[in-house]
Amino acid sequence: MDLSFILNELGEDRENYFNAVAPPVMQTTNFAFNTVSELRDAMADEFDTNIYSRGQNPTVNILRKKLAALDGAEDALLFNSGVGAISIAVLSLLKAGDHAISVKSPYSWTNKLFDKILPKFGITTSFVDGTDPENFERAVLKETRLIFLESPSTFNYQLQDIKKIAAFAHSRGIVTIIDNSYCTPLFQQPIKMGIDLVAQSATKYIGGHSDVVGGVLTGSRTMIKRIFENEFMNMGTMLSPNSAWLLLRGLRTLPLRLNRSFESAKLLTAWLSKHEAIEKVIWPFSPDFEQAALAAEQMQGCGGLFSFILKDSSFEKIENFCNNLQHLLIAVSWGGHESLVIPAIASMKKEDYRTDNKQHQLIRLYVGLEEPDYLIADLNKSLAKISLVTVPLNGVN
Repeated sequence: MDLSFILNELGEDRENYFNAVAPPVMQTTNFAFNTVSELRDAMADEFDTNIYSRGQNPTVNILRKKLAALDGAEDALLFNSGVGAISIAVLSLLKAGDHAISVKSPYSWTNKLFDKILPKFGITTSFVDGTDPENFERAVLKETRLIFLESPSTFNYQLQDIKKIAAFAHSRGIVTIIDNSYCTPLFQQPIKMGIDLVAQSATKYIGGHSDVVGGVLTGSRTMIKRIFENEFMNMGTMLSPNSAWLLLRGLRTLPLRLNRSFESAKLLTAWLSKHEAIEKVIWPFSPDFEQAALAAEQMQGCGGLFSFILKDSSFEKIENFCNNLQHLLIAVSWGGHESLVIPAIASMKKEDYRTDNKQHQLIRLYVGLEEPDYLIADLNKSLAKISLVTVPLNGVN
């Protein structure tokens, strides 16, 4: 299906809403029927009917069709957050006594789900180094029902070999889920590589304007419908019509924004890698990235999120570097119009910091839509303040 058709036409039956170019926000809780018989028929299959907006809603369903098509999936569910999509999907697949395998150090709230919440219900999880597919095979128990991936991760960008792990999981009857927030469907298509369910935070690149929180889960119609009729409807994690409208707006410009961020990241990572104050730049499309070959094989690009390490990575230097930035905002998340920075030390106390732990030293940077030279100049000034090293910018002030 053509990308332009998906973004601009799919699901948009304009004759149903006065031929308006932009779909309206159907801000309603419920829908009326002409007869009891019509309502009875609708209640027999709420998955494909607008009855009550905790289930389906016309504005949400336009977005649903587009996001399913982008992933090459049969269907999709929309949630009020990315972690909502992940949590509901995981809970739908596991019961007391089951075992899951997760890539080591996933997104913090995903980690909490597996490490803190699921054990309350008698569900155990093994966390493995995902860079070696055999680690998943070694961790399998007779109770294993789920393998959870996040490729790349969003601080150290470690990849998993999606095709190999999916093929192994299918051979053992194990369901696979991947968090694809980093790449989006434009740069990585996990379903084509054999993954069963794909989750992503729509808050990031899909929204693109840092003004709406949402999540999406895509997969086969059978799996999506089963989740809808059970955990989804029971836990009330639906996306609001207004949020769906904002995400539709963001979706229109997704290719432009994603590619702009990607191209700018190429320039910033190249510049930082040559700076005397920088020890290492970590980005899947950097020439010296350890898994560069795998990145090129299963990713078409990766947007503008990367990390780096200062040569002098004391707690104070990292904090001062971030505080000195004038135009990059200190904040969580990514995927919006604005460039952001967050150091790993933001989540720890000074006494817990270890100079010999590279994970503690990471500074994550997201490249937004500003001019690259504008951002490079800001980085250069901040690096100069903490290291007394200034790199010529070839005309950049």
